[in-house]
Amino acid sequence: MKVCIIGASGFVGGELLRILLQHSGVEVVCATSRRFKGEYVYRVHPNLRGFTQLKFVEPSIDAALKADVVFLALPHGESVKWVPKLYESGVAVFDLSADFRLKDPNAYVEWYKWPQPHPYPDLLQKAVYGQPELHRSELVGAKLVAVPGCMATASILMLAPLAKHGLLGETPPVVDAKIGSSGAGAEGSVVDLHSFRTYVVRPYEPVHHRHIAEIEQELSLLAGKRVKVAFTPHAVDMVRGIFATGHVFVEKMPTEADMWKMYRSMYGDSKFIRIVKDRLGISRYPNVKYVLGSNFVDIGFELDQRLNRLVTFSAIDNLVRGAAGQAVQAFNVAMGFPEDEGLRYIPLAPV
Repeated sequence: MKVCIIGASGFVGGELLRILLQHSGVEVVCATSRRFKGEYVYRVHPNLRGFTQLKFVEPSIDAALKADVVFLALPHGESVKWVPKLYESGVAVFDLSADFRLKDPNAYVEWYKWPQPHPYPDLLQKAVYGQPELHRSELVGAKLVAVPGCMATASILMLAPLAKHGLLGETPPVVDAKIGSSGAGAEGSVVDLHSFRTYVVRPYEPVHHRHIAEIEQELSLLAGKRVKVAFTPHAVDMVRGIFATGHVFVEKMPTEADMWKMYRSMYGDSKFIRIVKDRLGISRYPNVKYVLGSNFVDIGFELDQRLNRLVTFSAIDNLVRGAAGQAVQAFNVAMGFPEDEGLRYIPLAPV
């Protein structure tokens, strides 16, 4: 299939190129960048040297329409300008922004500060939320896929089995997330420069973070009722990765065997979710270090009998499973490729 990546010069665009250039069923026919148009891709993404002779081209609908599939690696609020025309033309679209993730048109006013409700509510309903473990059947043949946010992915997947089995009660779960500097993008703010980021654990948007909207949307679907989540992210001193810790207070504690059954019943057939709860070894719970560069989600848990608290953990690479890798996984499901095509990477260790 011919693929075009719109916004290919950023971190996520680079990861899309890295993965898709090694996908057996894909030919990358265009990579766009306003800033670097006419320049060789490998001069912006040096790790791709020797793998492609592509040059960046000016972003345009005409360039995109030369492909069968378009991946949009654009800032929030930009994809909405592209998707309607591409969708109407019959091109399959995988959007890595937030512009089509939320089903409620009014939610964009509240969570993304849009001046008015979403202008294409019909497309919101047609878009499939690109979380293959939760929406695999809907993804088959999908023409518009909204790829989930990175911290939303880590949070949703660790809490989903609990939501499905009715363990998210009246007390909202609390999620504490840590994210590396690449989450700020290739042109982050001054506080993401090395001199500010090193030795840092810095909370940001400690309340009302925009990823809450999709976390609550997806957990509510699984629970069959309205679920609210308390969520606070922190910028930490690493380049890649997200580590999330969830605290769920329950009236009746499940056993450890119950927890294993819940997670295995939901993820037992998943190619990319590993349950990490070990009594031996050097990594007994999930650890960001052991997922870097891969599409894996490592999930773990512990039981606090004293407080009737379930503690959950998840670790992902924010640029792969939190963005480009998840987009390609969803693409594979939608287009009939093996789900792990182009994604068969064993994480590096040590790093």
